[in-house]
This record gives sequence, C-alpha cells and structure tokens, in this order.
Amino acid sequence: MSSQKPKMLLHVCCAPCSSAVLERLRDEFDITGYFYDPNIHPEEEYIRRLEEGRRFYREIGIPLIEACYDTDRWFAKTAEFKEAPEGGRRCEICYDMRLNKAAGFARENNFDIFATVLSISPHKKAEKINNIGRSIAEKCGIKFYEADFKKKDGFKRSLELSREYNLYRQDYCGCIYSKK
Repeated sequence: MSSQKPKMLLHVCCAPCSSAVLERLRDEFDITGYFYDPNIHPEEEYIRRLEEGRRFYREIGIPLIEACYDTDRWFAKTAEFKEAPEGGRRCEICYDMRLNKAAGFARENNFDIFATVLSISPHKKAEKINNIGRSIAEKCGIKFYEADFKKKDGFKRSLELSREYNLYRQDYCGCIYSKK
C-alpha cells in the first residue's frame, strides 16, 4: 500500500523566505514551488530573485514553476494605495492577487493543497495572509495550508539556511513602494 504525500503548490517570493518553510513541510508534502511575484521591482531585482530561486530549488531537488511577470496588472490593482502604509490595503491586494493565482494554478493542475511562504517575514501579519488564503480556498474549492512560519524561530532559521546555501537576501519585500 502506497503512502503518497499530498501534492502542495507553495507560493514563493524568494529563496531565503522559502528555505525554512521547505525544511518544515517537505516530509509531509510533495512540494512544487510557484514563483509568482509581479510586485517585485525593478525588473532587475525580480530577475535576481527568480534566478536565485531557480538555483536554490535545483540544489535541493524541488521543482519551481515560474508564472508570468504581469506588473501592469499589479500596478493597476495597487495604484490607488501607493501611499498606504506598509502592511495596509496595498499589501492585502498584493497577497490576494498572488494567492489567487497560486490557487487557480493548483486547482487546474491537480494539487491537493496550496500555501505561501509570506508569513515567515516578521513584517507580514500571518492572520491577514491566512484569512485571504482561506477565503480563496473556499471560492476555488482547494485546501489552503494556514501557518505563521515565523513562529518557532522560522525567520531565524531562514537566516541560518540563507547563510548555509549562500542565498541572496534582499532588504525589502519587493514592491517599489516598500523600498521607499
């Protein structure tokens, strides 16, 4: 009898944030990374994070799917909130956009569950991310893995793994507004 692990699509914003999350989840799930981050600017930064993700995922033997870089859509959805404080409405729109895309891809490609690494950041509220993920899961008919990955020293562990794998660590979430 086979004890096959559930297939998880894991939304990834960067290699460092996903490192500790993958370490926690890979025994329980058959994980595929999903890089969808139209919020990351400038494009050179986006490419740097994507290439670092490719390198890291290749090194640890986990597939990484690259979605489109649809910045025009992201700017259109968030323009009204460009002056909003970090962690406010603009961020909620951004989380919703990325998690919706991940959930749709997961459902269309027969994944059992989807998740995101976003809650590992000490600057992001897991409650907001989980509420959005749960709402999308209900609409899409696919399970969402709720977590606050910064707990149990998750963020600290991501720093350690970043050093171990020599990962590029950025100093802002990616959005041009947060860089200010």
